Amino acid sequence: MTIEPVTHERYVARHRTLGVRRRRWERKYRVVLLVADAVAAAVAAFVIHGAYGRWSVALAMPPAWILAMCAYRAYDRSALGLGTEEYRRVLRGAVALPAMAACAYWWFAHDHELFHDMMIAVLPAAVLCLACRFVLRIRLHRRWSRDRDRSSALLVGPSHSVVELVAALRRGGTQELQVTGVCLTDPVNSAAVSSLGIPVRGGLDDVPAVIHTTGSNTVLVLPAAEIDSTVLRRLSWIAAAEGADFLLAPVVADIASARLVTRPYNAVPLLHLRAPALSKTRRLPKEVLDRVVAGSLLLLLAPLLAVVALRVRLDSPGPVLFRQLRVGRNGNQFTMFKFRTMREDAEDYREELAHLNENSDGLLFKMKEDPRITRAGSTLRRYSLDELPQLINVLNGDMSLVGPRPPLPEEVSAYTSEVRRRLLVKPGLTGLWQVSGRSDLPWDEAVRLDLGYVENWSMGMDVAILLRTAPAVMRGTGAY
Repeated sequence: MTIEPVTHERYVARHRTLGVRRRRWERKYRVVLLVADAVAAAVAAFVIHGAYGRWSVALAMPPAWILAMCAYRAYDRSALGLGTEEYRRVLRGAVALPAMAACAYWWFAHDHELFHDMMIAVLPAAVLCLACRFVLRIRLHRRWSRDRDRSSALLVGPSHSVVELVAALRRGGTQELQVTGVCLTDPVNSAAVSSLGIPVRGGLDDVPAVIHTTGSNTVLVLPAAEIDSTVLRRLSWIAAAEGADFLLAPVVADIASARLVTRPYNAVPLLHLRAPALSKTRRLPKEVLDRVVAGSLLLLLAPLLAVVALRVRLDSPGPVLFRQLRVGRNGNQFTMFKFRTMREDAEDYREELAHLNENSDGLLFKMKEDPRITRAGSTLRRYSLDELPQLINVLNGDMSLVGPRPPLPEEVSAYTSEVRRRLLVKPGLTGLWQVSGRSDLPWDEAVRLDLGYVENWSMGMDVAILLRTAPAVMRGTGAY
């Protein structure tokens, strides 16, 4: 298979004929962002003027804010509509603004109130900008869910990699890329891709014609032995000539973008994969926050805990709390607390019900209609109220607010070496597994989510999971 190089004449002719394919929503999105940022900065300027009567600082605030957003690439197409990365750039620009004011004071203004005023103005401006971006992102994702303003993508690579990537994209919910065709390096295996409802439009040689005829504005290339550096370079030339974005999928999967950094060595760009953040120093803020929040919640929820305990006591004979040995970080065992939701003799009947296990593809034992569950227990499980006593485990340091599901010792004994990586962090009261479907998820998917959390942990990820927990609990999906 050969890919012909793109000549200068062909490149110029194609651009004159077709122009560069740009996503139409980008221009609108940027304009709205600029207007929103200008309004936010203007509101902050009025705050300054209303509080201190300083017109000079108030007039300088809007252009200074826009300049800071541009400097930290808050309008860059690589961050538009992505959420976390977009918010991060706004916050970096907001933090930099007082520093810019300090420099201006030192070199030009000699106004000792300048730094103070900018500090006051940054807070309302940042809050308004983040709120606007949040609303705009929701609207944009709704349009994507209706197949509007999406980027038509042509995938190029081997069939097995294409199948894995499509599955990963579909797992992630609504996103910008819409796969409209595939060019395979192994066309003989096209049936596996066609079964996903995606048309196979040819092989590697057909890529230039397919980009042109389908109007694809994104070309996504997956690793393959047939795609060496020469072929890859020529594919990038073809995509550029057609005005399409050119993306490369890394060999590793389920890796957060924050861990991938391009690092040049002697003009050769290499992809640096940062190690997971597993050290005690990196996790110290999480440890402190876990215990502070757990202690505060135990005090705040004390009346609710008392009511639930009374309900469990009156509903069926047995203790209020269910104690069970679980495995924590580095394989250390601890006693986990939950409100009892089953009959006192529930474990005696587990062998008799083993053939009804809903999770027969893995190590978990789950039943949608488990006869051992009490009347009160059914309600507690549906809304995860039975797990509130685990706040005691968080306060004791055995668990975290966010982390993988705490496994049983017999489950851990059956773990493979790969699955045992779940034990590198503390188990959590909630986690990716819990907010993504809980017991409805197959075992392999639950493991993938837990390993993804371990590999890509960050405080931002913990906050995102905590924000998703309440809606997941109210839906009650997979809670049985």
